[in-house]
Amino acid sequence: MNQVENGLGNRFVEKYYNNYNVQQQYERLELSDSEFINILMEWSENKFTEEKLKFIYADLFTENKETTAILPALKGNYKLVLLSNTNFIHQTYGWEKYSFLNNFDKLILSHEVGFTKPDKNIYKAVEHFTQENSENHIFIDDIAEYVLAAQECGWQAIQFTSHEKLIADFQTLDIIIK
Repeated sequence: MNQVENGLGNRFVEKYYNNYNVQQQYERLELSDSEFINILMEWSENKFTEEKLKFIYADLFTENKETTAILPALKGNYKLVLLSNTNFIHQTYGWEKYSFLNNFDKLILSHEVGFTKPDKNIYKAVEHFTQENSENHIFIDDIAEYVLAAQECGWQAIQFTSHEKLIADFQTLDIIIK
């Protein structure tokens, strides 16, 4: 955005973070796609077409390839579920380049179930899919609040801070990677 107009990206980011509740409303289905896009268009000062803005907005993910490389080995031994606070735009315009998503047996996405982490209902959506008791789930997230919520649901949980720590945590929990 700053390449289109000096400071535009900075202004957009400031509005986005000062109004993060709008993002959360969208992820919980409290705002429609068109309502959310209209807000993003306003925040970006209408400098982009809707289509271009969707691609810009969705281009925020960076794959940790070292960590995603272990997914096929985990899939051989465990049921894998991706639990994500996300939305239609991110899924449609940002995820197509991430083949690691194919390793998951199920994607439980906030914009599809109407709940976001740390709401206990989103963790229950995973349990509904897996048909497993709470204690049979291991949750990994980089956000401490979400890890705590999983633990409050009776799950084992790991806060992701680095690939090396994740592998050590797996060893502590006897999680098999082969």
